[in-house]
Amino acid sequence: MRPTPIFLIVALAANAEARLDRIEVSSRAEVIGGKSFGLAGPYEKIVGKAYFSVRPDNPHNKQIVDLDKSHFNNKGEVEFSADIFILKPKEDGRGNGSLLLEIPNRGGKGILRLVNRAGGAVDPTGAADFGDGFLMRQGFTVAWVGWQFDVADDRGLMRLDAPTAGTASAPLTGMVRSDFVVAKKTKDHPLGHFIVGRIGGVEYSVSDPRHPNNALTVRNTPSGQRRRIPPGQWKFAREVDGRLVDDSRFVHLETGFEPGRIYEVIYAAKTPVVAGLGFAAARDFVSYLKYDAKSPVPISRAEAVGISQSGRFLRHFLYQDFNADEEGRQVFDGVLAHVAGAGRGSFNQRFAQPSRDGQPMSSLFYPTDLYPFTDSALKNPNGGRDEGLLDAATASKTLPKIFYTNTSYEYWSRAGSLIHTSPDGKADIEPPENVRIYFLAGLQHFAGPFPPALSELADLRGQQKQNPNPIVWLWRALITDLDDWVRGEKIPPPSAYPRIATGTLVALPELRFPAIPDRAPSLRHRLRALVSIRRHHRGAASGRQIVCYPGASSEPGRQRHRWSADPGACRSAGHLYRLEPPRSGHRRARGTGKLYRLVHSIREDESGSGEGR
Repeated sequence: MRPTPIFLIVALAANAEARLDRIEVSSRAEVIGGKSFGLAGPYEKIVGKAYFSVRPDNPHNKQIVDLDKSHFNNKGEVEFSADIFILKPKEDGRGNGSLLLEIPNRGGKGILRLVNRAGGAVDPTGAADFGDGFLMRQGFTVAWVGWQFDVADDRGLMRLDAPTAGTASAPLTGMVRSDFVVAKKTKDHPLGHFIVGRIGGVEYSVSDPRHPNNALTVRNTPSGQRRRIPPGQWKFAREVDGRLVDDSRFVHLETGFEPGRIYEVIYAAKTPVVAGLGFAAARDFVSYLKYDAKSPVPISRAEAVGISQSGRFLRHFLYQDFNADEEGRQVFDGVLAHVAGAGRGSFNQRFAQPSRDGQPMSSLFYPTDLYPFTDSALKNPNGGRDEGLLDAATASKTLPKIFYTNTSYEYWSRAGSLIHTSPDGKADIEPPENVRIYFLAGLQHFAGPFPPALSELADLRGQQKQNPNPIVWLWRALITDLDDWVRGEKIPPPSAYPRIATGTLVALPELRFPAIPDRAPSLRHRLRALVSIRRHHRGAASGRQIVCYPGASSEPGRQRHRWSADPGACRSAGHLYRLEPPRSGHRRARGTGKLYRLVHSIREDESGSGEGR
């Protein structure tokens, strides 16, 4: 493999509406020493950074929050940049003409591991990093572009470099909320969102440690009563070499954060990042590759893949009409949103925290599961404007072909049923003709190892071993079927998902669960998913309730479990439960499907207080 010296590719905009200004290439090299991948031939890897500029007065940028409050260049444009990573056939014309853009999940690259059965490197270089080369043998150009400003500071992750809003003389300020649950007792915790201590988002720093509205609270359940911890017992600091030092990105509790309890810190911050430029980065990068004659990567069509967080990114991308570029042209021809449930995300708002999701015991009440859920417009439960997820894309005539795929986990924990039911859970809603919904029954959020084993990570360790069912064969079918559909060559199989009308999607009173010796799952729930969020200075949130359902089973020998809930409560496993480990204490768990014992986090005690045990 012979690296190419750094050089520039200059992309000249066709008109005054600047989009992608230029690409700076830091390395360009053959893949695996020029190995040939069938008809597509050898591949090359291009790594660099794309530079963009957008005009706030362009109607296709109006939805970017605080864009008009950022710094302008002398042309009245806002400048930003993003990391790019491209794997393409070395010889133009030998590929299949399709771009497969994976939206990075918290800066990472996962599609080669999932589809090629590769090692999952952030910088694919050796043979093991390309697995069996499936995507390359199919001729896809595979690419990534950074869209998230708050990814962890680890080498190889894809980042967005976006400007802040406000000025030095008149900074924008606000209160930021961070919640977390620890797996083991500790005195220090970062303010950012981290998943199992490995991936997540960099936090906003505290701008005023003595602000009167700064607060640290603790509670036992998502809807439980918050107890405010006295200011003298905590501070923004961390221990370094046995000494306590001030740190605007950490919170320190002298008595220690206890496992299984929900801590929430509210603090003053300033200079929010214009986070919505992440949508513009994906839009304008793909538009450039697709439509600009000077593109170094000629493509005929573009298909996007997003997994979990990045699947929610794609739902949000379509909802806010980013599939139309600055000239109104369609960006993505196909979209595959995998294990996104019914969510969107904290991607385009002031003081956005893109890494945040919505889990059973943490990242609670962030703007994730918000109306509208279905693609078609339905009555707004909050009494506002009736909307559908694809209304804007329909109006701009930029509707792509779409696959939504969800596993059992998303029906239990990510409100997955809401993409094909009414918000009240009383009726099935058919998807539009350009959409397919596929339920991957029995799978968990991400596959476990084989042979099956308990997770090595305490945060993910449940009572049962992980589900090892591989998803690679489904991924290969989904990607090739989506590409065939986009090309107009083949119609994909009809949607396959549980329905209320057929009794395969049910409320918990009708759910049957297998009898397991010495294991008695509790299915007593009081749940609510938020249709809208009203933020308060102490980080509380409120909204109307919706109904979300798990899948049912018609297998014989299953037992009916007791159900108790008030009439207004959500009647499913929804998205606020926790998984109980085999020993005492509670730990945060994620992506574990239905192989684990469900112990709801808002279990009513004998007095009916609703406080967790």
